[in-house]
Amino acid sequence: MSVLAGMTSPALDETRPWPVRRRFYVPYHDLDVLNHLNHAAYFPYMETLRCDYYLPPSGTLDPAKLDIIIAEATCRYLAPVSYATELWGEVAPAAPLGRTSFTLLYRFTIDGTRTVTARGRTVVVCFDYARGEKRPIPEDRRALLERDAIDPASEGW
Repeated sequence: MSVLAGMTSPALDETRPWPVRRRFYVPYHDLDVLNHLNHAAYFPYMETLRCDYYLPPSGTLDPAKLDIIIAEATCRYLAPVSYATELWGEVAPAAPLGRTSFTLLYRFTIDGTRTVTARGRTVVVCFDYARGEKRPIPEDRRALLERDAIDPASEGW
């Protein structure tokens, strides 16, 4: 029995699609000693989803052009994932937005099921790297984030 078996999570809400969805295949090197997807492997998946969501509206796919910095990253592990599993990851902004920061939520499900294996969250700060300081969310990004925002309580946050 998994140590996570007693944890509960809200049911998968499919009434409103999340703006970005991507498939990940679990490679052998991402397994832990229990033959489950290692908890740390979710963070690079979240980075990829964040780039998939945030970069295209800026007109580039170059991660070096990101104007954000991560202030906090968390992940809740809800079910074990095995080698070669097809895992779907999704990302959506959470409402409400701050003046200089916003939250992105992530959820991971096993392909072909409604099983949520993990839920992640990052606090993202808009950042001016030339000046070394935070800055307000650009208006075009704010409009996109507000359009796509979901209620974090609907995802158990």
